[in-house]
Amino acid sequence: MDYFQNISYMISHLFLMLFIYSFVTHRYSGRKTIVICFSSFLALNITDCLKLNLFKDSGTCYFFVTLFQIIVTQLTGMLISETRDNRALFMGLTASNYVIAGSISTAIFYIYTQNMLVSLMGGFAIHLAIFGFLFVRIREIWLKCYEREYMKEWWELCLIPVFFYCGFCFLSFFPYTIYDYPETSLGISMFIITMFVSYVVVFRYIESESNRAEIFWKNTMFKTYIKGLESQYHIVEQSEKNLKILRHDMRHYSNMINSLLSQGEYAEIKKITEYIIGVTDDNKVIKYCDNIIIQTILSQMSDKAHSLDIDIWLDVMIPKLLQVSDYELASVIANLLENAIICVKDFDEKEKRYIDAKLHCTPEHLLIQIKNEYEKEIIFDSLTGLPKSKKGNSHGLGMQSVSAFSDKIGGNIGCFCENAVFQIIVYAKF
Repeated sequence: MDYFQNISYMISHLFLMLFIYSFVTHRYSGRKTIVICFSSFLALNITDCLKLNLFKDSGTCYFFVTLFQIIVTQLTGMLISETRDNRALFMGLTASNYVIAGSISTAIFYIYTQNMLVSLMGGFAIHLAIFGFLFVRIREIWLKCYEREYMKEWWELCLIPVFFYCGFCFLSFFPYTIYDYPETSLGISMFIITMFVSYVVVFRYIESESNRAEIFWKNTMFKTYIKGLESQYHIVEQSEKNLKILRHDMRHYSNMINSLLSQGEYAEIKKITEYIIGVTDDNKVIKYCDNIIIQTILSQMSDKAHSLDIDIWLDVMIPKLLQVSDYELASVIANLLENAIICVKDFDEKEKRYIDAKLHCTPEHLLIQIKNEYEKEIIFDSLTGLPKSKKGNSHGLGMQSVSAFSDKIGGNIGCFCENAVFQIIVYAKF
């Protein structure tokens, strides 16, 4: 039996590391990630020898070895994960449940066949079938949700695999094993089916939440874009009217200038030319960049800042064609500028009411740098390091959208406060 259990546990640990490797986004290179997973695989198998062979009759050894293996497994998922947060913990716990379902299937095969080879092959087939099904049907959905993190309830979701795992342990291994009471195998099988049905519901909920958030931000961005277009249209329309009036009146201005020239009234002529130049400048449409989506958003945000008597200094270098999605980048810029406007709009001192923004997007890199002064304390999230809204969980989604965009393009976000100036930088190298 010991020989059978050792191989059965080894197969389970193999698929456990395979699950974790396949269902998290990697922080390190493929080779380094494989080395970490293989090292954990060896640690799990070595400690199995303690509880299955050397101290097989010791309940204390079994408990502490199992606890150590749980810690190694979850730390492996957190270590190789790009995010190292509760999403990685959820997937690590979930992988443990999927694997324990295959292990129980191996035990049930042995109970009813009493053949070690057939049981091990049957258990391996169940492990492979579960992994293959989830890899084909779930992996793409999961990684999409994993990369676009808009949910706040991940800690609560982690309770689902925890309680399923405890249920499996108490039903199948502790204090009595399924080999001691084989008649419980039907109930345990139903429990496994319940787990898979529950996870289908959970993953559909996660996908639904992710899609809902994505649609919300797209609608928000399109609304901003449409407002920007309307603003641009009214500006252009009014400028055309004013310039038409100016062209119509140029004949009168020419006659006035000729009359003043003959009289030698050069100071009056200068006033007329300054007036004409002023009217022309006032009706000039500012072009920030060649990309119409970004141009529209910048015009809309610039108008909003000026309406609040906020100086906005824009250093823009954005071509017509971008390496990233026009709409996603526009949404990020709009979110960051709007946050800055909200921060400075209530300042009493005019010299503090400014926003300094550098927006560069080249074929080699993306750089977004926003600076503004602040007076109220800025609270940073302990996990993400990003500013956290004081208004509750329903707020702060704009910063989450910026974070999701940065993760998607493989970028980095840095925030810091220095000399009463808040600065946020988003940088990605293509």
